Amino acid sequence: MSAVACGNLALAQIQLVASVAPSAQAPNTEQSAPQPAPAGESGDQPADSGLLSDIRLYFTAPLRWDARDWAWFGGALVAIGAAHHYDTSVRTHFVKSLAPGQTIQSDDVDDAIPTVAVVGLTWGYAALADDSNGRREAGAMVEAVALSTVTSYALKYVVAREGPDQTSNPNEWFKGGNRSFPSWHSTAAFAVGTVLAESGNDEYRWLRRLLGYGLGVVTSYERLRHNDHWLSDTVAGGAIGAATADFTMHRRYANGERDSLSVVPVQGGAMLAYRVSLP
Repeated sequence: MSAVACGNLALAQIQLVASVAPSAQAPNTEQSAPQPAPAGESGDQPADSGLLSDIRLYFTAPLRWDARDWAWFGGALVAIGAAHHYDTSVRTHFVKSLAPGQTIQSDDVDDAIPTVAVVGLTWGYAALADDSNGRREAGAMVEAVALSTVTSYALKYVVAREGPDQTSNPNEWFKGGNRSFPSWHSTAAFAVGTVLAESGNDEYRWLRRLLGYGLGVVTSYERLRHNDHWLSDTVAGGAIGAATADFTMHRRYANGERDSLSVVPVQGGAMLAYRVSLP
């Protein structure tokens, strides 16, 4: 038998299999193609999701860090150390015009308003437009702030650093009731800002990043200008907020789902289906 004849015979066999496959299905399956089961639903165990699961995974995350995660952590420590080198010069820049005995008025509430406003506007728009993606984004912001706040205040109580409004020495650590390191305002601003910057589609990504990361930078600048924190306080807070936002977005948007490849029977044959979850 010639090669051409063998090829025609093989093609005919493939066509025969494709045309016969639907006949083996029940009549009601010809009306609509069944969908592949979502990942995490095929087994007996439910997907590892939910707020309590997020809390557990967040505070035990270092136990599962890989080389890349430890590299980011090391980079953050280097950045904090570099900022600490300039703590005194930055403080001097903002207080050099003060008269002896004069202090800068602290604005804790005012410095938190932009961060609160971004969360409120995101949630309000989502509710008004009935946008599920917007509600998920606002939820990620709230969760990122909540988780990072616990980390921030735990460090405040452990490190107990005196702030620049209390001393001109940036190395006053473990001083009892002092709570300068890290800056909670910077932590919250970068937690919310990172979610804003990296959520949604890429159509206005540049604008989202400008507003999101700008929120963190401006808030940190205001904390320095009001002499409430050292530069290294704000850098540490920003690192905690951004890292927590990254964790929260991975949990909220992926929700433990995996990509899946499956073969779905359809009328006339079969269809190869690939399922992937996108933010």
